[in-house]
Amino acid sequence: MKRQYSLMLLSFLSLFMACTNKPAGKEAGSSLTDTAAMKSAYGQIVKNKPVSLYLLKNKNNMQVAITNYGGRIVALQVPDNKGVLTDVVLGYDSLQHYLSKPEAFFGALIGRYGNRIAKGSFTIDGTAYHLPINNGVNSLHGGPGGFHNQVWDAQQENDHTLVLSYVSEDAEEGYPGNLTVKVVYTLTDDNSLKIDYEAETDKKTIVNLTNHAYFNLNGQGNGLITDHMLKINAARYTPVDTTLIPTGILEEVKGTPFDFETAKSIGKDIHTENAQLKNGLGYDHNFVLTKAGNESLQEAAVVYSPSTGIEMKVLTSEPGIQFYSGNFLDGKLIGKQQKVYQYRSAFCLETQHYPDSPNQPGFPSTVLEPGKKYSTTTVYSFGLHK
Repeated sequence: MKRQYSLMLLSFLSLFMACTNKPAGKEAGSSLTDTAAMKSAYGQIVKNKPVSLYLLKNKNNMQVAITNYGGRIVALQVPDNKGVLTDVVLGYDSLQHYLSKPEAFFGALIGRYGNRIAKGSFTIDGTAYHLPINNGVNSLHGGPGGFHNQVWDAQQENDHTLVLSYVSEDAEEGYPGNLTVKVVYTLTDDNSLKIDYEAETDKKTIVNLTNHAYFNLNGQGNGLITDHMLKINAARYTPVDTTLIPTGILEEVKGTPFDFETAKSIGKDIHTENAQLKNGLGYDHNFVLTKAGNESLQEAAVVYSPSTGIEMKVLTSEPGIQFYSGNFLDGKLIGKQQKVYQYRSAFCLETQHYPDSPNQPGFPSTVLEPGKKYSTTTVYSFGLHK
């Protein structure tokens, strides 16, 4: 059954990728219109729950493929400056690769807590909680059994919307409370992928949800991202220690390699002699958004590829964004279409509350109480750079 699934999923993704070199004006997605049949054809049972692949599409033939295993964005095709549909996210051709190599977090929903918690421990109202240690001496992205490694319940309402839900039971990966989570992916006709996150708990807990898509706007597996032009609307960032835990300081970016308030190439300052770049092996830092604390959507970052002209804007209601420059990609991972994912061949822009907030009283709180709702939105909006 596993081999049959893998071959069928590979066949689907081959059809999906075959659209990549077709002009956007053509019926690039015409072979992928029967979503119900696709769901039936690509089913497999993982952790006693069915796993499927879902296709979202809009009137411009932009397409997004998402699996309910980890809520992962498997592929995301947008038109470039020649009208060619280009897949801009890293990932794998088969479910088996995701199951065997979940640590890359390609395209995954992250929770209960995105980013790091120092030494895997925190305290709520005098009670200490201990999490799995899976990143040096710290806990990362909810632990090995985090949301990226769970099978979500899924309902595709139409061509534009996929609703994922999951109940994280009390003490799962060490976190308190039964947490009910809903994530809605919506592909709009203005070429935006909107992600709405909601959560409720029956016991005071911490929550910090995000998506861990790896982007290359040249096309997944197509060279490095150091030529990409990036702007981040942040005047401050959170410096980290050698284990990538914030020091608690909000440091100004002005006069440092972390100044992206005016667009510059990702590679411009990445090799600068700088203690923070050394700690992160490049950029792997949380940026404090200029309008932090404003619950409405704000433009957090803009990035574009001079090669394809594809531009991505990130809007969010979160107070921070983690910019990661693909420092741990090492050429050992073979992705879609057998492309090798080289060092710095992708970047991440993960909207979030700050890392280690439960242990940093000066950071915005990530505590969720019973009777209250966690609600946040992030939008990845695509177009052509002008």
